[in-house]
Amino acid sequence: MAARRNKRKRRNRGRFGFLYKVLSAAVIVAAIVAGCAVFFRVENIEVNGQSAYTADQIISAAEVEQGDNLFAVNKFKVMRQIISRLPYVDEISVSRRLPDTLVINVTECVPAAAIQGGDAWWIIDTKGKILERTDETRAAEFPPLTGLTPDSPVVGEQLKAAEGEENKLSSLEKLFAALAARGMTDQAESFDLTAINFIKMGYGGRFTVKIPMNTDFNQAAKILEAAIGALEETDRGVIDLTLDEPHFIPYASLLG
Repeated sequence: MAARRNKRKRRNRGRFGFLYKVLSAAVIVAAIVAGCAVFFRVENIEVNGQSAYTADQIISAAEVEQGDNLFAVNKFKVMRQIISRLPYVDEISVSRRLPDTLVINVTECVPAAAIQGGDAWWIIDTKGKILERTDETRAAEFPPLTGLTPDSPVVGEQLKAAEGEENKLSSLEKLFAALAARGMTDQAESFDLTAINFIKMGYGGRFTVKIPMNTDFNQAAKILEAAIGALEETDRGVIDLTLDEPHFIPYASLLG
């Protein structure tokens, strides 16, 4: 009997010991959470990389205020809100720097062209995202894009082409990506997609470049760069990449 009682006591002590450990862990976690709520509050919001928007505009879109709990800030919600409300924002990261700073790093979209659709002009970036609706005066600041019909354009969304022109838009986006990858975007001055089988691009104030509509655009950009490098600085004309080898035709010979 005595042995049985002792065994029951040990079993009870074991149960209470486990319960004590669980309660102790819960108290410690609660204390840590309470400490975070009291001590780690947002006092500074640091914004890096902005230019189209002010730091105040980005902070306002983030909906984070001084005094908010630093660890309760939902970083993914903040990123979604900024991107959805500020179209010129391309990429964003949000991080915490203890004890009291929220850091927002912004990479902005690179405007690539302006296209007319309906009674307005639309600025698009190198990824085909519509950045803003504007007028002809503002649109003139960017390379014109012709030969493509926008389908129900909406700021902040990807440009969609009218039925039957989807291949043109796909080729244009690949060309944009190839130019951006080689740092050639700022030299592109116009994009004409009127033809079915090639894109005509004004480039560098000196050339009209003909690029096959369906090609390896990375390779085409590389060939274009090499072709220009082989020409004299005074050369001006058409660089035709639709042939087996790049072909240069001076403007003077076309006029003759």
